[in-house]
Amino acid sequence: MSERQQIEDAVQQKYGAIARARGATGCCGPAACGCDDPITTHLYSAEETASVPDTAAAVSLGCGNPTALAALEPGQTVLDLGSGGGIDVLLSARRVGPAGKVYGVDMTDEMLTLARENQRKAGATNVEFLKGTIEAIPLPDQSVDVIISNCVINLSEDKDAVLREAFRVLKPGGRFAVSDVVIRGEVPSEIRRSMELWVGCVAGALQEDEYAAKLKAAGFDSVELEPWRVYQVEDARAFLAESGIEMDRFAPQVDGKVASAFIRARRPEAKSCCGPTCCS
Repeated sequence: MSERQQIEDAVQQKYGAIARARGATGCCGPAACGCDDPITTHLYSAEETASVPDTAAAVSLGCGNPTALAALEPGQTVLDLGSGGGIDVLLSARRVGPAGKVYGVDMTDEMLTLARENQRKAGATNVEFLKGTIEAIPLPDQSVDVIISNCVINLSEDKDAVLREAFRVLKPGGRFAVSDVVIRGEVPSEIRRSMELWVGCVAGALQEDEYAAKLKAAGFDSVELEPWRVYQVEDARAFLAESGIEMDRFAPQVDGKVASAFIRARRPEAKSCCGPTCCS
């Protein structure tokens, strides 16, 4: 089995279990453990969580609020990469209105089932959840105005493919506005190699400069990375302890190195023909 397939299987198993439990488990383990995961908590306003089904909010395991990051407008077509239980899709659907459309793509059957249940509960008619991977998005070229995602791209083993696909489905002038975990500086290899941490959003994270470089290589411009929640030693202890990492040994090396970031980019506008050579 390839490394990519191993990672996909691990992600599907963990997030499938979370969907089946309807949010009773999270990145830090069972809710009964009393832990307050610093990555996935306190991301949405009370008004936002009240506007979606409880089961959509309960399985939200992102690292930001991309719907607040993206300036969505009525009538736009939006794509959520790794849509999970559907919270960001449903919040986006309210903002683009009945003339707009929001797609959610997810590879986990249990999450898709839950998301469609949440769609029915919310009465969202401008929403469609599609099964697929973010490395091979099941939508046509240049069909989307805005791409959002919430702590999912870091889970992919082939991030270059994800960003190329994002560029492909965006319309010229379309915007990429995601929340993701990034690494600031060097992190011990023992941490980055852990499959459990990959599933938990840390080991697969890119360094800030590397993320920006990959976006530009895919064709994007206007690239911006804005870390907004930087994790310190005690935060790291909370979300890495269950992985078996010797935190007393590694804590000083991860202090301030992991952050949740808002990441923005744009697909350039199509070039217009302005001379005799461009149309020859």
